[in-house]
Amino acid sequence: MSSRSWFTKALRGWYAAGHRDLPWRRTRDPYRIWLSEVILQQTRIDQGTAYYERFAKQYPTVHHLAAAPDDEVLKLWQGLGYYSRARNLLLAARSVVNEHGGRFPDTTEGLRTLKGVGDYTAAAIASIAYGRAAAVVDGNVYRVLARVFGIGTPIDSTAGRREFATLAGRLLDPEHPGDHNQAVMELGATVCLPRAPRCGECPLAARCVARREERISQLPVKAGRTTVRERHFNYLCIDVEGGLVLRKREGRDIWQGLYEPPLLESEAPLGVAGFRKALRTWLGEGWTVTGQHGPARHVLSHQVLHARFWEVTPPRAFVPPPEWRSLSATELDRVAVPRLIERYLVHRRSKDLFA
Repeated sequence: MSSRSWFTKALRGWYAAGHRDLPWRRTRDPYRIWLSEVILQQTRIDQGTAYYERFAKQYPTVHHLAAAPDDEVLKLWQGLGYYSRARNLLLAARSVVNEHGGRFPDTTEGLRTLKGVGDYTAAAIASIAYGRAAAVVDGNVYRVLARVFGIGTPIDSTAGRREFATLAGRLLDPEHPGDHNQAVMELGATVCLPRAPRCGECPLAARCVARREERISQLPVKAGRTTVRERHFNYLCIDVEGGLVLRKREGRDIWQGLYEPPLLESEAPLGVAGFRKALRTWLGEGWTVTGQHGPARHVLSHQVLHARFWEVTPPRAFVPPPEWRSLSATELDRVAVPRLIERYLVHRRSKDLFA
C-alpha cells in the first residue's frame, strides 16, 4: 500500500463494521450496479431505492430493459427528474445488448463508451463489479478528501478535478477497490456531511486537517456559480370529456419525450389580458378563457419555472396541430409527464392545486 495506508485501514475497518445494507451492495452484477448508479445520480437514497427496486423487478436483466418501449421506461422513471438519465439508460442498455452481446464491458474505457456513463460511473462499475483498480470521485469523495487533507483547490476547476482524481487514485486500495470506493462515498454520505458533519463518528477525525484548522465549513471550495434561468410557462388546458389535450416535448429542451399540455412560453408573467392577446397571436381569434390556476414555481437544476395553467375552450372551427393528442382520463395515467404536470393532474381530480 501507499504511505497513506492509514487512510485505507481506518476506512475499511469502519465500513466493514456497519455500512448501510443497500440492495445493490448485495450483488456484483454489473447490470444491477449500473442501474443503481444511474438512478442515484442527483437522487436521494431513500427515494432512489424504491425506484431501483421497481426497475430491477420490471426489468431483471439488461435484455429486458433494452426491449422495453421508451414511453414505458419514462413512465416508470416519472418523479425522478433529470429525464436525460432515463433516455441514456435505454440507449446504453440497447448498446450492451446489440454491440456487446448482452455483457457489460469490464474496463473503465469500455464502460465509458456507453451512453451516459462518465468517469465516475465507469469507475464505480469497474471497481465494484469487476475488481478493477479505478478510483471514484463524486461529491462525497470531494468533500471527504478536501477536508481530511485540507485541500483548497476549487473542485469545479480543471486543476482541482485533476488534483482530486490523482489523490483518490493514490489512496485506492488495489486489492479491494470496490469496498474502498464505497467506504469513501459512505463516509461522505453519512458522516462527513455538507452541514453539521458528525466528526465524533469519523474514523479519520484524528488526521483531518480541516478539523484541526477549524476549516470544515470552508471546504470543499467551489469557484464558479451557476446562472439560474427564469422561465414563464403558460399551459393551455383543454378539457376533452374528463381528459386533456397533451403533446409530447421534442427537441433538446427540458423533459424531452414527456407529455404536457400545449405550451405558450412568455418573457414575463402574463395576466388574463396579456394571455388572451398572446393566445390570439399564436392560435387566432375565438378562444375562451374559463379559468386559471397558479402560478406554480418549479425548480430545476439551472432553471426556475413559473407556470400558470389556463383552462381554455377553442373555437369550433379550430383544427389542432397534429402533435396534439386528446387523452381520456385513463390514458392520462399511462403517459409519462413531468412532476409539474403531474401536480396539475392531481389538482384536476382533487380541486386542490399545489396545497
